[in-house]
Amino acid sequence: MNIIAWIVLGLIAGAIAKAIYPGHQGGGILGTLVLGVIGAFVGGTLGTFLQTGTLQLTAASLSIPGIIVAVLGAIIAVFLWNFFSRRAA
Repeated sequence: MNIIAWIVLGLIAGAIAKAIYPGHQGGGILGTLVLGVIGAFVGGTLGTFLQTGTLQLTAASLSIPGIIVAVLGAIIAVFLWNFFSRRAA
């Protein structure tokens, strides 16, 4: 998948994850993009692990199932970011 598809997937997944996750998440559009791309990698890796049983660093594809997996990964990334940033403060 090329970088433009990752950016589009990251924006879509990050925006949906921030809309679903309760509370306020800062960061603006760049934070949304980064969380979405991280979520695509987390979701793609977890999806690959559940399907094949092997741990591989892969990203979700730009498709409906790929967006769903990326959103789930982005929700996990938002949760972890909020957990660690609250603990540090």
